[in-house]
Amino acid sequence: MNGKVLSFVFEDVAGIFRREVAVSEAVIAGWTGRDSAALEKHIEELALLGVKRPASVPIFYRVAASRLSTAERIEVLGQRSSGEVEFVLLAMRGKLWVGTGSDHTDREVEAYGVSVSKQMCEKPIAETFWPFDEVAPHWDHLVLRSFATIDGERTLYQEGTVAGMRHPEDLIGRYTKGRLGDGTLMFGGTLAVHGGIRPADRFEFELEDPVLGRRIRHGYDVVSLPNLG
Repeated sequence: MNGKVLSFVFEDVAGIFRREVAVSEAVIAGWTGRDSAALEKHIEELALLGVKRPASVPIFYRVAASRLSTAERIEVLGQRSSGEVEFVLLAMRGKLWVGTGSDHTDREVEAYGVSVSKQMCEKPIAETFWPFDEVAPHWDHLVLRSFATIDGERTLYQEGTVAGMRHPEDLIGRYTKGRLGDGTLMFGGTLAVHGGIRPADRFEFELEDPVLGRRIRHGYDVVSLPNLG
């Protein structure tokens, strides 16, 4: 079987259970902002790094499922990569679940090929998922947040509600014109950063549900390998 088997924790109002899931398809939804001004700001952020404007918005990049990871440490080539918090959708046994992850990307490679850059780094995701139908009634209240530790200093890197991105049902409809197939995991888009896109020694991210009073958190250290040309 192609893909990757990962151990996830599923948390609903009735309880918590752990299950191994075979993720067969991983998708990165890009340029998903609902607010055209905020979307333009993110496009301009990446333009400063040499990244070309997307051909369309939103756009869906396929990435190798083997790149998904729940580890607390990743290795990257050089020092030109960075993370960004996103909500994550997972289809399992006919049901849709919501979690969070980091679309960690090689920014140097991104400048000449976004699709290629998506394959260059592992994609960290938190282990925990909530049922989509539990958060759907108050979806726009969910908060994404990330922190970057740079030279020993931990700072707020991103923060905002998911109302900044297209609704999951909108994204799924644009990608499949139906529903996600079992074993599909989709990243849903990100927020503008505070202080510009930059690499970090450690990246932490979370999804907060202020209505039901819960959070999903994950963090990972970034180890840079030498780029010898």
